[in-house]
Amino acid sequence: MVTDLTSGSVSRHLRVQATPMAIGLVAIISFDVVDLFFVSRLGDAPLAAISFTFPVIWFLGSIAIGYEAGAASCISRAAGEDNRGRAARLTTDAALLAGLATLVLCAIGLMTIDPVFSALGATEELIPLITDYMSIWYWTEPASAVMWTCLASMRARGNTALEGKVITAAAILNAILDPIFIFGWFGFPRLEIAGAALASLTATLTMLTFTLIYLSTRLRVFANPIVPFARIAESWRNLMRIGLPAMLTNAIIPIANGIVMAIVATHGVNAVAGFGIAMRIEPVALIPFYALSAVSSPFFGQNIAAGKHDRLVEARRIISRFCLRFGLLLAAALCLVAQPLSALFTQSIEIREVAVDYIWLVSLSYGAYGLVMSVNAAFNGIGRPLPGVLISAMRVVIVFLPLAFLGHWLFGLPGLFGASALSNLGIGAIAYHWLGSQICASMR
Repeated sequence: MVTDLTSGSVSRHLRVQATPMAIGLVAIISFDVVDLFFVSRLGDAPLAAISFTFPVIWFLGSIAIGYEAGAASCISRAAGEDNRGRAARLTTDAALLAGLATLVLCAIGLMTIDPVFSALGATEELIPLITDYMSIWYWTEPASAVMWTCLASMRARGNTALEGKVITAAAILNAILDPIFIFGWFGFPRLEIAGAALASLTATLTMLTFTLIYLSTRLRVFANPIVPFARIAESWRNLMRIGLPAMLTNAIIPIANGIVMAIVATHGVNAVAGFGIAMRIEPVALIPFYALSAVSSPFFGQNIAAGKHDRLVEARRIISRFCLRFGLLLAAALCLVAQPLSALFTQSIEIREVAVDYIWLVSLSYGAYGLVMSVNAAFNGIGRPLPGVLISAMRVVIVFLPLAFLGHWLFGLPGLFGASALSNLGIGAIAYHWLGSQICASMR
């Protein structure tokens, strides 16, 4: 049940663990890409409406990632110490905490749809479409948070294959249900943009049910949920010591994206639609980096617990080399395919121009951004989440936002997008050196 990451080839462990994770991420990110593709067939207004939802969806996702990061870090260290009872207790309590907290966020979200999206720049004509989508989608987040937290507990044990299979199955189900619910195939009512949200909710609930049954009956990774609350509270404190900083680290980015969305909205609905297309292409391009960061936390967690500091040094070198080399190849490829990719979602030249400008400029920094993600995950793994928070805050507050306002004032949207690229490059270098200093400090 537990894969030992403290011995054997470092590069092989990272590769073997990251590959199924990448496959799963292709699947989960396809949720949004498939939704966007089918919704774009309804017209430019629904395309713009769903684009406005991205910052809010990412923000809620960043909260869920916090519980996932807390689970992965704490459970990986318990696994590194071969303490299976503690790992089971943390797995159970993490899933419970994720579910309860995101249910509260779901309720808040349902009550604040109009003011939140109006603040992001959505017009009165788009608010009803956004309401149709988000009034269903908000219920997806609690189910998604519990499922991801449970799967993160398995990743912490060195098992990423299950996560890839579950997420792939969910994505396939979502892709099947999307046109059925959106366009009313096979006798179902035509729900249009609401159908995309319903497909995601149905697919997530289905795979959550399977995950809970499989983990409890076959793998038996859960502890008895009925225990004195003091024991649960102790687990929650340990989880949130990593999870809360991870939430802050990840929440900073969608908050910044919300500000960017509001700026883009000043250029009109077509600009928002183009930005939305780019925001759906970008995560697909970043999948290898997401996968690498996801396995970095358990790798660093197990090895720091086992006192294998030399393996941490080697992992840092391998991760940085991959991010920079692959990042250059990725940027070259995206510059070549940006035009035909954007054309898959719209025939509007104005919309496509915004998407292409973003991809051409920001893709140059994807390698550095990937390095930042892995470094932040590594900090969580070794139980030192504060540097990750500071790195993300520095990137957004100190570097990106001032450059974004200046760039937009001087050069319009290209200046806004260029600010993102410059921020990634500068903070990537800082993150690399900071992780090295922390590893050296832990060896003393």
